[in-house]
Amino acid sequence: MPASPKMNSVYALIPARFAATRFPGKLMQQLGNKSVIRHVYDNAIATGLFDDVFVVTDSKLIFQEIISSGGKAIMSKEEHESGSDRIAEAIADMNIDIVINIQGDEPFLKKEPLEKLISLFDDPEVEVASLMRNSTPEEAADPNCVKVVVDKNQHALYFSRSPIPFSRNGSPRYFLHVGVYAYKKEALLWFTNSSPSSLEQAEKLEQLRFLENGKKIKMAETDYINIAIDTPADLEKARQLI
Repeated sequence: MPASPKMNSVYALIPARFAATRFPGKLMQQLGNKSVIRHVYDNAIATGLFDDVFVVTDSKLIFQEIISSGGKAIMSKEEHESGSDRIAEAIADMNIDIVINIQGDEPFLKKEPLEKLISLFDDPEVEVASLMRNSTPEEAADPNCVKVVVDKNQHALYFSRSPIPFSRNGSPRYFLHVGVYAYKKEALLWFTNSSPSSLEQAEKLEQLRFLENGKKIKMAETDYINIAIDTPADLEKARQLI
């Protein structure tokens, strides 16, 4: 009997920085009966999609918050510019295939978009993947909302804070980038060991480093609307949803 094909091991890592610029300590804010970061961690576990889930943090408070509730957390050894760099340090010596980077400030995590993201790796050619959804005209015009255009095979052509494509004739369909990333381990380690690219620095979008170096990002369309807590007002809205 032929051997069964090897299944990819899939880990979720949640980068969790305490000193957020706009809302320091937001991940430790109370949301319902637990902290924001606990909601994210517990929801990631509850999807049942992952072989393991870790919070990766520079904060002893966040570390203890996860460990004390029976979760798994890793303290960063170095300072990092991005969440991708933070999780790359954590997974360098792990025996894993696929890494899902889950944002620590998005407590309303859902299973379906993550399942769709992971399924893209059924194609062995996929090294990096992410999600997108239909954008409203207001989001298309907002530089804080990142837009993406794709080719016919759903590979990203470009990400921008500007509305892309430019509307010269008709009403183009705009896609908003949903910032959940999935990587093969080797692709993430390549990213963190490479230099920031010129387009990345111009747009302040780290995913452009892959495209500028000729590496493809496979996109999946979703209707998931991610709710991030970036400000105290966002936290109040989340409390109303809870």
